[in-house]
Amino acid sequence: MAKQSDKELEAGLPKEFSNLKAKHPDAMLLFREGDFYKLYKEDAVKAALILGIATMDKLTSGIEKKIKTAEFPRTVLDTYLPKLIRAGARVAICDRLEVVEKIRKNEEPILSNNIDMTKKSKEKVVQEEPAKTVKNAAGKKPAKEKKVETQVEAKSEQKAEAKQERKPREPQMVTAAGEKVTHGHAYQSKANPEEWYFTAKMDGKQLKPQRMDAADLAAYQKKEMTVPQLMERYYPTKLMPKVSEEAFKMPKSIAGPEGNISVEKFNVYKEKDEQRADYGKYKFYAQIGDSKMSAVASRQDLNAYFDRVMTPAQLVEKNFGERLHLKSAYEKYQLPEGIDPKGVRVAKDRGDNKWKVSVDMGDKGRTTKHEISFDDGYSLFKAKTATREQIAAKYLNTEITGMLAAKSVKVEKSTSMKR
Repeated sequence: MAKQSDKELEAGLPKEFSNLKAKHPDAMLLFREGDFYKLYKEDAVKAALILGIATMDKLTSGIEKKIKTAEFPRTVLDTYLPKLIRAGARVAICDRLEVVEKIRKNEEPILSNNIDMTKKSKEKVVQEEPAKTVKNAAGKKPAKEKKVETQVEAKSEQKAEAKQERKPREPQMVTAAGEKVTHGHAYQSKANPEEWYFTAKMDGKQLKPQRMDAADLAAYQKKEMTVPQLMERYYPTKLMPKVSEEAFKMPKSIAGPEGNISVEKFNVYKEKDEQRADYGKYKFYAQIGDSKMSAVASRQDLNAYFDRVMTPAQLVEKNFGERLHLKSAYEKYQLPEGIDPKGVRVAKDRGDNKWKVSVDMGDKGRTTKHEISFDDGYSLFKAKTATREQIAAKYLNTEITGMLAAKSVKVEKSTSMKR
């Protein structure tokens, strides 16, 4: 049998196949034929393995050797092309020149001899519609469009007038520093409907919401409590006059039991030692002379510090005054009315050899003995900045108040029984 020529072998392939394959031997060639993309020879075999499609043997008249082919609809190109690329194949899409030219001219390429005349007529109608729209746009506007535009213009004018006429919100109160309080209101928590919060704005800045007491909420809802009263209740330091920046400069001197005491440093920090009982709490730190001390800060004192309504010297006196044996630190302790100071006793307990305070109230009873701290003992006996009555009030006022209340109830019961 005579050997077949190369021309005979290529007779069943697209005429561009040989030239393109010679230029791009490692590329997979996809030939557009009608509504399908076709592959030939080794390209067909590779594509079939990657895409899972079937191959076919193409027979051409006059040629005994079969040619491997594979094909898929052009509608799935967007699905198959990424698969081929991900598999490592270089893909070249080959369209006929006449098809490309028609696409450039925005014409539908003729892919088959069966053309739906109904489709053609629909396309013609679609192409004619924009022309009418352009004509309308160039000429007079429809009545509906005019009406809509008029309404939009009227609304925009009304908004502009309202904006001009809008006056700034009247403040609900003015602080000692001249700051204006607005938007004071109570609101219900979305996360927990049982909780209510009060908040307001000061000079346009939103204040941190504060959880309200049930009594305050009830009074506010009944209009028995005003915004200024709620501000005093939940933001007291915001309403106080601010101190000068000069007062925050260190060092500062305060009067001590034996002369002036120098405050070298004062600041706020958050306890980070997990082993401490006050871990995570905000604390005041003070360096006074060679001594360094810290104390857990109350919310009120923290607010006073950050709102600049109390000086560091005042906060030192309030939070460290007893440790510094300051006379002013003990002035806040007072025994309830009716308690005879002569009944106060501070003595060393023979049982454990510790200094303790107690109060003999006569017919009202006697309190327990309460141990006093070293600092309080020093202030009482050495510095002489505290009195026995003040020491007793510091440790025993709660117990004394309870005993007095119990005595009062007992007297009332006995009186009612006599009647």
